[in-house]
Amino acid sequence: MLFNSLTFVVFFVVVLAAYWTMRSWPARKNLLLVASYIFYGAWNPPFALLLFATSALDFYLGARIAAATNPAARKSWMITSVTVNLSMLGYFKYGNFLLENFTWLLARCGIAYQAPHLDIFLPIGISFYTFHSLSYTLDVYRGVCQPTKSLRDFVLAVSFFPQLVAGPIVRAADFLPQLVAAPVLKRGQFHWGLLLMTLGMFEKIVLADTLLADASDTVFGYAGPLLPADAWAGVLAFSGQIFFDFAGYSTCAIGAALCLGFHLKDNFRFPYAAVGFSDFWRRWHISLSTFLRDFLYIPLGGNRSGPTRAAINLMIVMFIGGLWHGAAWTYVIWGLIHGVLLVLERIARAIGGDAPWTELFIVRLLLGLATFAAVCFAWVFFRAADFPSASRLLHAMTGTLTGGEAVLGSRRLLEVALVIAGLLVAHWSLRDTSVEAVVARMPRWAVTGIWTLMLGAIILTQGNGHAFIYFQF
Repeated sequence: MLFNSLTFVVFFVVVLAAYWTMRSWPARKNLLLVASYIFYGAWNPPFALLLFATSALDFYLGARIAAATNPAARKSWMITSVTVNLSMLGYFKYGNFLLENFTWLLARCGIAYQAPHLDIFLPIGISFYTFHSLSYTLDVYRGVCQPTKSLRDFVLAVSFFPQLVAGPIVRAADFLPQLVAAPVLKRGQFHWGLLLMTLGMFEKIVLADTLLADASDTVFGYAGPLLPADAWAGVLAFSGQIFFDFAGYSTCAIGAALCLGFHLKDNFRFPYAAVGFSDFWRRWHISLSTFLRDFLYIPLGGNRSGPTRAAINLMIVMFIGGLWHGAAWTYVIWGLIHGVLLVLERIARAIGGDAPWTELFIVRLLLGLATFAAVCFAWVFFRAADFPSASRLLHAMTGTLTGGEAVLGSRRLLEVALVIAGLLVAHWSLRDTSVEAVVARMPRWAVTGIWTLMLGAIILTQGNGHAFIYFQF
């Protein structure tokens, strides 16, 4: 079920009305649990069983971890959770990828082997809900949270429909305490939730799908040589598309949760105004970057064992981060590019220190634009279907490809330029504040006017029913 569909609008209105009509808190939680499984099962009912099995197993393993008095036993239960969850994720998401690479490796050794193609259907959002569930056993093991005694509450925490299939990655330690007592809506919270949902839909339907998707798809899908202007327009269009698409989903999820009385953490903080790549990852897909930091980077040793070990740890983390996004080497290269950039940034900081001139606005602006340009180059590998396509596009962007053709009209180029310019201005204007703070300072008539314009644009464009990009992850 897509947020940008009439089906979801009807579903959400019905759930919302029934939820706030009920007085019993256990009954309301039961309603949310049933609604969450309907939301997920509407796509493919059998995979709802897989979702429940994942949750039930980690609920049991979390209890075993907490009950174990022997450190070795606690660790073995935790390893069991990690192994089962990652094995399930590996089978569904990486089964064919691993077989293909195994076949290639044997061929390099002179062994002819044709691996069978596994007829595997990827469960939607499996990367997200696997991390939702796994975070519980890891946090219980670390002592960050106590195990819940309610299977219903834990299953609801994993399957809560606003964030189920495309994040944010919500940790059980953050969500379970919100299920203890019935939430009470604060003044303006419901309206703020609806406003966020409208903003998210505007980002997805109007900006990502209507204004940017066509240019991005045209450029990345073109098999011939491109003009530099067209190549850059396509890459910039995708940089805006993936932000508006993914941030739009996260904004909708946060808004929907607020309407139900729950609070989810921000997943984006104006990442295209980042100054440096560590700053970028503090602003982009925050729930994933903090998950990898807490459960992978720090356990590997973080930066506690010297700069060389820290650099290796960063590369491992970004390799895993790239692979998490998809079963293709292009995603791995995208992650490794960010790993290299993070390492180079650390080296530059170690050499240059925190000189006063680096705090000048013009210097920070130039560094920010350089960060954005490097992020755009990395997006080429994220979006390209294969390495030849990525290479062709990079050559066009750098002007080293001759005989390029124009595939985007003047109107499309202008649309991309205006949207991306507006995106950058907005991010730089808001990088040190928040949308909530800005709206709080605005007069009511201005907020109402902007809200009306966004609704009008959504209705006029009507959308094209495109799924959110991160559904495939």
